[in-house]
Amino acid sequence: MLSFIRRSSNPFFYYKPKLTAEKRPIIIYLHGGPESQSRASFNPLLQFLLNQGYAVTAPNFRGSTGYGKSYTHLDDVRKRLDAVKDVVSLVDWLKQDPAIDTSKIALLGGSYGGFLTLAAISHYPDLWAAAIDIVGMSSLRTFIQTTSPWRKRLREIEYGTVEQDGDFFDLIDPLNHADEITAPLLVFHGVNDPRVPIGESEQIVSKLKQRGHPVTYHRMEGEGHKIVKPENEIYVYSLVAAFLEKYMGCD
Repeated sequence: MLSFIRRSSNPFFYYKPKLTAEKRPIIIYLHGGPESQSRASFNPLLQFLLNQGYAVTAPNFRGSTGYGKSYTHLDDVRKRLDAVKDVVSLVDWLKQDPAIDTSKIALLGGSYGGFLTLAAISHYPDLWAAAIDIVGMSSLRTFIQTTSPWRKRLREIEYGTVEQDGDFFDLIDPLNHADEITAPLLVFHGVNDPRVPIGESEQIVSKLKQRGHPVTYHRMEGEGHKIVKPENEIYVYSLVAAFLEKYMGCD
């Protein structure tokens, strides 16, 4: 069952699996962009998760398109963590739903959604049972410094520059708050990613492994910013299913 819910803060889609007597774990899916949006269209990964018995919600947090230019710019530069607050606010809303087991909430995001995932689990660590990061940025500072030159200027307009906003990057970057993370983490990154360099995943994975945190990392050979080879998609789906079952599986 799909519902679209327009709240005063941020709108979201709410997908529910077949009704059961048990409370269901839920996955919050965070789209990339941020100048993009989740829509009521077929998403094979979300459908797969629903078939596994998980509820799924897909918010259009501040910075998403489709709700006017002012909304799209509500997360610009030093407003970055306001989008994370939208995700936290969604958790507060979910706690009112008796069908949801709010001790089992996972985050899943790719690219910018991966950054939001890492930011949420590092700045609000007590809310999450698990998290999945796909080609996400772990540091805006190092991302701006290493992304492809053709993207750097475009991204600086959205995120800010190291010269003017480096102090803010250092304050919010998940990499600098890795010691606060408590949720088990699954990470995927394409070796040939020209947008978000693979070092963004490897540096935070390294930090987490140094402190013995449960983190699983998969370098995707022959893949770029998106996982497009069918055999790799099947591989990723199977790993996601096993990871979620381990840490917050449906009873």
